[in-house]
Amino acid sequence: MASLLTENIRVALNSIKSQALRTALTIVIIAFGIMALVAILSLIDIIKSSINSNFSNLGANTFTIRNRETTVRLGKGGKKAKRYRIISYEEAMKFKEDYKFPSTVSVSTMASFSAKLTYGSKKSNPNIQVFGSDENYISASGYEIDRGRNFSVPEVLSGTPCVIIGQEIKNTFFGETENPIGKSIRIGSSKYTIIAVLKTKGSGMGFGGDKICVIPIQNARQYFSMPNATYTINVLCNNVQQMSVAIGEATGLFRQIRKVDLADTDNFEISKSDSLAKMLNEKLHLFNLGATVLGFIILLGSAVGLMNIMLVSVTERTKEIGIRKALGATEKTIRNQFLMESIVICLLGGLIGILFGIIIGNILALGVFDIGFYMPWHWIIGGVAMCVFVGTISGIIPARRAAKLDPIESLRYE
Repeated sequence: MASLLTENIRVALNSIKSQALRTALTIVIIAFGIMALVAILSLIDIIKSSINSNFSNLGANTFTIRNRETTVRLGKGGKKAKRYRIISYEEAMKFKEDYKFPSTVSVSTMASFSAKLTYGSKKSNPNIQVFGSDENYISASGYEIDRGRNFSVPEVLSGTPCVIIGQEIKNTFFGETENPIGKSIRIGSSKYTIIAVLKTKGSGMGFGGDKICVIPIQNARQYFSMPNATYTINVLCNNVQQMSVAIGEATGLFRQIRKVDLADTDNFEISKSDSLAKMLNEKLHLFNLGATVLGFIILLGSAVGLMNIMLVSVTERTKEIGIRKALGATEKTIRNQFLMESIVICLLGGLIGILFGIIIGNILALGVFDIGFYMPWHWIIGGVAMCVFVGTISGIIPARRAAKLDPIESLRYE
């Protein structure tokens, strides 16, 4: 059995060499489809892993209050898009002052999505996220201080120009050995004194990670004021068993602060860290589905092209088939040889596509999201299985046609 399989593979490779150009074009099409599929699905898996890791750092005893998204209603009886007003600084601080449940409450705002930092002659890329926060932000957001100290309450209230930086910023400007504490850097045009460095946390999928600066919230309001700036409230409960009660009390209190009528729905959102991760993963599932459908469409085109090549191959090798049958080859042998040839072509394209798909997926993950190397074993196995399936489907009709050829007519062909 093994020798017969080896012989079929050898015949298939010889046939591929004899029609190299057409086979190469088919392999490229198959490789492109598999590459796109593996690259996109691998990247989505990497993003999911990063999201889960990022939100697990927040812990199961945290929840976040943020501005509610705009809703759009469609249909004959639909209404116009409903916009919810932002959470103001006064409302967020009122909640922090009045929320008496045993917990730690933090108020923060995004001061800049793309700040540029300067230290001496060194400059960072304009991709640093700057948060304005109070003294509780570090603990409530799942960060830890590697060296230095947290903000003091007077620094927060007065807007002292001091900053807590992430590990990547520290490594960019100060390397592994130089101590950044007490040094001054510029965020935009303003100078800040570094008082702490955060422990490494990873990229965090755009949620700060190691490319982050944290400044006092009053300083952010003064120097990074934006129209319609909204504020986020993070709550770290002392007892994870009382999360439901804590969220219930937070909802009631914030409805009072926001003056929401009893008959109206909340004009803000409260989400736990795990539920937010689940929501983001569900959004990514749509991309996953779309990438899979796109890959199958490309592979369908590849299957049609491969079947066409195999049919042409049967026609060109009619005399060869007649000679093989005259020497004793059975219909089953001929059929298996052509099926193997189709599968080998598909596997060659698939393996090339898988290799480049892994490379491209990881380059995107590293370059865009700063995530480490990832090997998608399940997509590799799935890609190989898919190639075998496509090769089998594409080769069935040509293989049956070759097997059914009359040996006498085949020998007289040409």
